[in-house]
Amino acid sequence: QVQLVESGGGLVQAGGSLRLSCAASGRTFSTYLMGWFRQAPGKEREFVAAISWSGSRIHYADSVKGRFTISRSNNNNTVYLQMNNLKPEDAADYYCAVSARDSVVADLYDYWGQGTQVTVSS
Repeated sequence: QVQLVESGGGLVQAGGSLRLSCAASGRTFSTYLMGWFRQAPGKEREFVAAISWSGSRIHYADSVKGRFTISRSNNNNTVYLQMNNLKPEDAADYYCAVSARDSVVADLYDYWGQGTQVTVSS
């Protein structure tokens, strides 16, 4: 089992920044990739970014490239998502998840956090 706890969501004006954190505990050695997904009301969950624990593999959705940066700290098993130049369309519930595979497909992620809400005002 892997436990994931997100934090850092909130309300920000368009053009502003937020940093999300996801702390992992439990059998993290069995995982390869930690990712961020988001889901807005009435929409399907979509991939945002992912990083391997080694840092050798990083993926971004086209919609966030150049604005979001994913990073990790192996010291405390935490992954961060720095979100800059936020847009109203970035508003959603953000979830972190872990996968044993190098994938951006939500179905291939095995454990999920409870989510943190990001609201962007225009």
